[in-house]
Amino acid sequence: MPRFSAPRRRLRALLTMLPLLFALLPPRAVCATDISVTDDTGRTVRLQEPAKRVISLYGAFNEILLSLGLGERIIARTAADASLPELAALPAIGTHMRPNQELILAHAPDLILQLRGRREADLQTESLRRLGLPVLCFTLESFADLFRVTRLLGRLTGTEQEAERLVAGWEETLCATARRHAGKKPVTVFYEVRYPNLLAAGRGSIVDEIIRTAGGTNVISDRAKIVRLNEEALILADPQVYVMQKGPMNPQPTPLDKRPHFKTLRCVTTGRSLVVDETAYSRPGPRSIRACGELERFLHPDAPDSEKQQ
Repeated sequence: MPRFSAPRRRLRALLTMLPLLFALLPPRAVCATDISVTDDTGRTVRLQEPAKRVISLYGAFNEILLSLGLGERIIARTAADASLPELAALPAIGTHMRPNQELILAHAPDLILQLRGRREADLQTESLRRLGLPVLCFTLESFADLFRVTRLLGRLTGTEQEAERLVAGWEETLCATARRHAGKKPVTVFYEVRYPNLLAAGRGSIVDEIIRTAGGTNVISDRAKIVRLNEEALILADPQVYVMQKGPMNPQPTPLDKRPHFKTLRCVTTGRSLVVDETAYSRPGPRSIRACGELERFLHPDAPDSEKQQ
């Protein structure tokens, strides 16, 4: 029978005890890398702990993080998010389409969020990834996308329960709004994205979902997100309500009564036009939920308890 020296006997005893020691350790100590998310480009990011230093290159992601109570984890912003009071004092790192890579590196983020779908932004994303930065890109075009991305951000930040509560509240608000108009004839609505060179919101946009939830129907039947339209087609559609967004794409919308070609529209003769915040309506985010309530109160001012339930 082989003999072992004292050091070798101690080593053998330690190796024998290792399985027991590992069994006694909490699961996180055995495998710290337990947060894994695959984005809409097929790229997977793995985090050893919940993200604490986040840079969002698209404002809607910041709004979701703020709704989750995670404002302190946002370490920088794009120029476009200077209008958000909670983020105004943060350092800027460029624009959504052209972020400054050196500034981003200097802030040492443990997570970067970007919107999927624009070629220039996609090129910037690949450049950031080549620098070794963790970037996730998500599609955000509908309420379903909003709910899905909110849950994913909850997982990435260790706030899954808060995310589930937030989404459940949003879903209930939207369902309650839609129930109030079930069975009623919807109000016909035209949504102006830009004027002149008229652009309208099509049925592939979040705007269409907002209109339907609020008890309306989009007079534009095209399935595209944004539709180019001539004024003759608009006059033929003759919507009951005209909604025009105000924001980067439509900075100073001309009042309808100042547009000679629109004077025969019934929404002009009845005065049923509404100017809304572009980012609340055209960009899926927490404010899109409130947009449904705002539009509902305009389309159906006599709807019972519409104000209280928003």
